[in-house]
Amino acid sequence: MRVVVLGAGTVGASIAELLCTHRHEVTVVDHDPECIKRVREELDVRALVGSASQSSVLFQAEVSGADLCLAVTGVDEVNIVAASMAKAMGARRTLARVYSPVFCDLSTFDYQRHFKIDRLLSLEHLSAVELARSIRYPGAMLVEDFARGEVEMQAFALSEEIAALGTPLRELKLPKGVRIGSIHRGEKIWIAGADDQLQLGDHITLIGARDQIDEVKEMFSIQPPPKQRVIIAGGGETGYHLAQLLEGRRFSVSILEWDKARCEFLAAHLPHATVLQTDIRRRQTLEEEQIGRAEVFVACTGDDENNIMACVEARELGAKTCLALINRPDYANVIGKLGIAYAVSPREVIARHVLAFLNTGPVVTRLPLTPDGPIDVLEIEVLPEAPVTQHVLSQAALPPQCLAAAVVRENFAWVPGADDRLQPGGTQR
Repeated sequence: MRVVVLGAGTVGASIAELLCTHRHEVTVVDHDPECIKRVREELDVRALVGSASQSSVLFQAEVSGADLCLAVTGVDEVNIVAASMAKAMGARRTLARVYSPVFCDLSTFDYQRHFKIDRLLSLEHLSAVELARSIRYPGAMLVEDFARGEVEMQAFALSEEIAALGTPLRELKLPKGVRIGSIHRGEKIWIAGADDQLQLGDHITLIGARDQIDEVKEMFSIQPPPKQRVIIAGGGETGYHLAQLLEGRRFSVSILEWDKARCEFLAAHLPHATVLQTDIRRRQTLEEEQIGRAEVFVACTGDDENNIMACVEARELGAKTCLALINRPDYANVIGKLGIAYAVSPREVIARHVLAFLNTGPVVTRLPLTPDGPIDVLEIEVLPEAPVTQHVLSQAALPPQCLAAAVVRENFAWVPGADDRLQPGGTQR
């Protein structure tokens, strides 16, 4: 496929390198001649010097024939404008990286929809989601947000004898906005059907709004674990997003941040978290904040070495589980040896999302439900006059092992029912 990468910084160069290894035709654009010189020397790509927000440069990069255009410069506004222009000029899919949370906050303005961009990607938010997966639901196989966070998927094991076992799913009287998406039994995993019956030891996937899923979990006697103390070292955007994801009764969250102004911001926007102005590079600080009593310690500052050292110190002080944000790929081999349970690489996170967009036809993204599993989660654009729009879902003749889990239409997202009908222009997963 033809891919145009706007921005040859750390993120842009790593994406271009990844795409080259997958044998895609890549064009890289950056305003810095030195960055372009380095890209030309290291990668087999077409590289151009110029501003990503200028139409003449985009024409020269031939975005009109691109299957995917990625705007990943260091300036949010440039990325949004460039991705929007590329879409208008004929690029099939466009993605823009944004740093500021305001661009992803649908309560203020829908930038993605207004500028007709296929996806706004916050590297910091995506990294926080990866970290949250290892914290929020220890008993879950997978936790994922769909439909821009309005629909959630969680998977749990049925470990207790309950009335729901042995009853066809159609008779469980689940809330309208909740579905059982898949059943994992032994070595087999499949899309749940109306006649399926649950058994003790099954892993089931629940799909719906978070509050509705919490109600359904009570039906299956899925009890949350005891309240956990989570300490986040670093109050940047990743730490901020992680604290937001962990908000609720199940976690006691503390954030350690050295910058006073940033502490004031965090305290104002995270009412359920404790914000402490301190320097995590000092062991005495970690001892004073009783790091050793934490169930989970997460180091997500902007410095790899500080993150690693903080995790090592926290581990020695008694923290049960240590997680870290690591940018350099060459540190991957030493993480486990240092007692760090899980490390998230922002480069790998965004790489997975970029590769998920390299599809043909109406398929927007494709991701596996579970690692190496047989079920994929597809985001599909409903095209005009598509056969699926002619009937309600119960009569749409979808394949047996296919489930419409979520529908996005304009500013709304929901789990569809049998009587819902898809309309052109929306997306479903």
